[in-house]
Amino acid sequence: MPLEVQVVSPERILWSGEADMVLTRTVDGGEIAFLNGHAPFVGALGIGVTRIRPASGDDVAVAVHGGFVEVSENRVSVLSDVAELAGDIDRARAEEARTRAEAALRQEHDAEAEAALRRAHVRLEAAG
Repeated sequence: MPLEVQVVSPERILWSGEADMVLTRTVDGGEIAFLNGHAPFVGALGIGVTRIRPASGDDVAVAVHGGFVEVSENRVSVLSDVAELAGDIDRARAEEARTRAEAALRQEHDAEAEAALRRAHVRLEAAG
């Protein structure tokens, strides 16, 4: 029996469907995979790539920039303030953001520039 999966941002449902597995990164627990029959779970998401293995078709990569994941009764909900499907990511824009963040970090080491660099890397990783 496949999982029912939804990836939701404030603007829209980014992806919804049946999947055999969801792999994501939590803030404190590292990477975690959800399969059929997984115990109920709620966790905070860090900045990372969430990968969905649909019941049919190609894997789906989503750049997730924080949020939560909830698992209950073979349903996985990924709720994020900012999330992007791999196909929606503008690689040139992500490269520019990475370059700007790297330049900012060379000038001054601050948390905002570090977070911007992590977000750019995640976008590029998700986009392939």
